[in-house]
Amino acid sequence: MSKAVKRPVIAVPTAAEDRAITAAAKADPDAQPLTTRQLKAMVPLRTLRGRPKVENPKQLVSVRYSQEVLAFFRATGDGWQSRMDGVLREYVTRQSRKAQR
Repeated sequence: MSKAVKRPVIAVPTAAEDRAITAAAKADPDAQPLTTRQLKAMVPLRTLRGRPKVENPKQLVSVRYSQEVLAFFRATGDGWQSRMDGVLREYVTRQSRKAQR
């Protein structure tokens, strides 16, 4: 038998309490409400997060390489996968040039 999840009780202010809260907030010079212009200029946080989208994103694949190849690239330090990608790109470029001749 599962236990019932207890949800927190949310206390909603009455209309009078809401008016009192709003009046107190407006009276505070350091906490003025945002103007309509400021609200329209706001951008959702999720649109600002993360890396920008790239035109040609890399694809995740599973590949098996020989131990010697992996040991060589790993020994070059952080970023070894990017360097490995660069070597493969150079190879593709050279092969493409050969095929065009």
